[in-house]
Formats: sequence, C-alpha cells, structure tokens
Amino acid sequence: QVQLVESGGGLVQPGGSLRLSCAASRSIFSANTMVWHRQAPGKQRELVAFITSDGSTNYADSVKGRFTISRDNAQNTVYLQMNSLKLEDTARYYCRVGQTWGQGTQVTVSS
Repeated sequence: QVQLVESGGGLVQPGGSLRLSCAASRSIFSANTMVWHRQAPGKQRELVAFITSDGSTNYADSVKGRFTISRDNAQNTVYLQMNSLKLEDTARYYCRVGQTWGQGTQVTVSS
C-alpha cells in the first residue's frame, strides 16, 4: 500500500515562505494526479492545488499567484512552494493521491 509522508511545515511570519514536500513510498506519481489539501481549525478541508501526470496545474483562487505545485517523478515527491503567506493560510496541509492521504504537516502563519 502506498504511503504518503508530508514534511516542511512550521511557524512563519506573514509574508514569509515555506516549501512543503510529500514523498510516496513507491513509484506512483508518474501516472497520477497529486493533490494538496488543507484544513484549518473549525473549517472544512479544502483543495489547495493539484498537478496532473503531464504537469498541468490548478490552484484555489485563495492561493493563486502565491503557491506553486510541482512534482519530481524520479524522487516520487510532490512539492508545494508557498510564498507571501497570510494568516489565513494557517492550516494542516495534506497531500493525496487517489484515496490515499498523508498524515499532514502543520503550517502556522503568525506574527
């Protein structure tokens, strides 16, 4: 069974940057769309961005122009580069492939 492990979260000031990584336990990336979601306390989980097997990307309006999703199939890893972070970006971030979810990594934006 595929396992997904996120990393790269942390505490950052508004306007700062973080780069999240999601590593898979085996080579599945090349044939699948990879998705980042997030969930803030008291809110529903929302889609942040996804990248298809051919590299096409799509973003939530709230992060467009600030976040960039990318993938490295050779490393079985998907990334989420987050710039110009805002207080409202505070959430637990999860990656997903198909019905498999990672455990998430916490991002806290605070001054």
